[in-house]
Amino acid sequence: MLQTQVQHQKLPLSKIIMRAIAITIGAILMAVGLEVFLVPNQVVDGGVTGISIMLSHLTGIRLGIFLFILNLPFVYMGYKQMGKTFAISTIYGIIILSIFTTLLHHAPAFTDDILLATIFGGMILGIGVGIVIRNGGALDGTEILSLVITKKVPFSVGQIIMFINIFILGAAGFVFTWDRAMYSVLAYVIAAKAIDTVVEGLEESKSVWIISDAAEEIGETINARLGRGVTYLKGEGAYTGDEKKVIFCIITRLEESKLTTIVDHIDSSAFLAIADIAEVRGGRFKKRNIH
Repeated sequence: MLQTQVQHQKLPLSKIIMRAIAITIGAILMAVGLEVFLVPNQVVDGGVTGISIMLSHLTGIRLGIFLFILNLPFVYMGYKQMGKTFAISTIYGIIILSIFTTLLHHAPAFTDDILLATIFGGMILGIGVGIVIRNGGALDGTEILSLVITKKVPFSVGQIIMFINIFILGAAGFVFTWDRAMYSVLAYVIAAKAIDTVVEGLEESKSVWIISDAAEEIGETINARLGRGVTYLKGEGAYTGDEKKVIFCIITRLEESKLTTIVDHIDSSAFLAIADIAEVRGGRFKKRNIH
């Protein structure tokens, strides 16, 4: 009997170096967001980071120590759930984060305006975390814990993270003040949006599916007027049994309005579905010049 073994493929040294550099930059940005903006103004983030900030405030022990110790169990969980590469990337990022939060502990606050500190601290922190996630690591164990919990309870990962952070951000009201807790919620929302932007990309590519009797005319027009390549797929109506030609293509959000106008002009009864996609690789996605 033949056995197929799937071997772990090692990354090229150049990619490992680039990944290490990216994770280093991401961890440093998170440290800046914390120690230069949020922590001096008693604003916390969600997850393990939020717990670490509050424990550091109550005990006087450096934030970096709590960030390292509290995240260690989640690194082990990450190894079990996501594999060796993820665990190594995560532990490396957490070490860099812990070192730089310690080095920046006595750095002067960039601003005393709590609203500005919340907005810019949340943005910088979120960008840093997003860079690390995009390069295969993590800087907070909450997401890893949620992956483990979701297997045992009827809730999604997102719902579990939300429940955990409600308690953590609520606790900030008792440790600091309730207005600081509200600012902490704002910082968390801004950071989450920044993470999504970095991980999903700025272009916000969209996939488009079009079913029409004038498929070839629509496809040629999209190619000519948008400079986008299209792929024709064969489809069959489940109810009628009629064969249909399906158009598939990738566009950016800036091109969505023009595409819908093209489709509506050629065949107003065409079926059109547009969905957000996180990343596009390979193929001939690059836009061709149009005249």
